[in-house]
Amino acid sequence: MTDKKKTSGRKTVRDKAVRVKTARGRKNSSTRWLQRQLNDPYVREANRLGYKSRAAFKLIELDEQLGLIKQGTVAVDLGAAPGGWCQVLNQRGADHIVAIDLIEVTDVPDISFIQMDFTDNDAPDKLIAMLDGKRPNLVLSDMAPNTVGHPKTDHLRTMALVEMAWDFAFNTLEEGGHFVSKVFQGGTGNELLDQIKPHFKTIKHVKPKASRKESPETYLVAMNFRKPT
Repeated sequence: MTDKKKTSGRKTVRDKAVRVKTARGRKNSSTRWLQRQLNDPYVREANRLGYKSRAAFKLIELDEQLGLIKQGTVAVDLGAAPGGWCQVLNQRGADHIVAIDLIEVTDVPDISFIQMDFTDNDAPDKLIAMLDGKRPNLVLSDMAPNTVGHPKTDHLRTMALVEMAWDFAFNTLEEGGHFVSKVFQGGTGNELLDQIKPHFKTIKHVKPKASRKESPETYLVAMNFRKPT
């Protein structure tokens, strides 16, 4: 068992890494996942601060770096469960938050949530109705498909979700708004990126520190939307 040092304020504390024993009936992969969770500082901090998941720190970092969330922001959160990004939006001054996911988001106040598959044909219209005539300043997508372990197939599934999220953002964003979407496998495909670039002042690919190093995820951040004439 090894010791890990971490710095907190002026004091240095030592956290012992937690080792999980393999239990009868538990798969080795489940044991590894549990051990990783117990030793993840972002998981511990999320529990301490009351965030629904460690993913909250990804949006916090993106916002602190790029200034995405303003007081009074109207935001749409695609793939919102378990609700960590909605919590951050609330804390940072968003005024109207609309969220959607296949999994229910509970115990997050001040959001308009619909439990639904975003890929359903009528999902975009339902979200637009929930905006009550407002245009979002920020469209976020943390959606990811169920992977099958075949890199090319998984990439195509991911890009299909990114394209759907972009299509929604293109049709709803307010002038000067921002679009953020999770992407995999080295970033956004060139064809899609060529579609997005003309409509924003700035395009970045950012991997927050809160994103695990071994994860292939990164985030496309498109800032300052220009409405098509």
